[in-house]
Amino acid sequence: MSRLRSTVFLVLLVLWTLLLAATIPYYALRRDPPATRRFSRVWARGVLALLRLVGVACRTVGEANRPDTPALYVANHQSTFETIAAATLVPDVAIVLKEELYRIPVFGWFLKRSPMIAIDRAGGGAAMKKMFREGREAAGEGRSLLIFPEGTRQPVEARAPMQRGVLLLYKALGLPVVPVAHNAGLFWLARSFEIRPGTITVSFLPPIPPGLPDAEFMERIGAAIYDERDRLVALARSEEQA
Repeated sequence: MSRLRSTVFLVLLVLWTLLLAATIPYYALRRDPPATRRFSRVWARGVLALLRLVGVACRTVGEANRPDTPALYVANHQSTFETIAAATLVPDVAIVLKEELYRIPVFGWFLKRSPMIAIDRAGGGAAMKKMFREGREAAGEGRSLLIFPEGTRQPVEARAPMQRGVLLLYKALGLPVVPVAHNAGLFWLARSFEIRPGTITVSFLPPIPPGLPDAEFMERIGAAIYDERDRLVALARSEEQA
């Protein structure tokens, strides 16, 4: 049953993405990043609808913790879900992502022209300067930022060290930081299109103010995300057994 569910989802996702591809000439000629982002949200909402069709729902908690002004959202990374869903969870978001994602057909085209903040992970200091510059530009346009400081998708219970880039971005931007935890890896498995039924929970936690000492910020962001993620994973497993 799991294989059938996953196959159905993959086929529908490809068909839905091909419809997205048909709009590329229009948006290429229009050269309007806000319009491109709006259409990307339509596509992302469609993907969430396809997930519901194969038994995966999504709920959010802690919405009151989201500021009305630009913020730096910091989330754990477990699956493809959060990269896609970010467009609907944090409208107009600028995601800090690896440059290789721009090479994905169709999806990468829209990411590049939104635009997102693509980082060459072998770029060293030049890549960091680019991230700071584009991060400031995005915030100046009223956009929030999202970063996955684990660097790559992790098992649902792993406590990977937070990479230093999140600290440098926190210090460079001076924005409040909203920790975000989720349990998506239980239902959309990492590095695959295996789909399992259930409810993904995304939790927005109380903001961390700018200006904290380095060590305190890193301790607070790691504890907030991982403690809440562990709670969400345990809750999902208990609901499954009920």
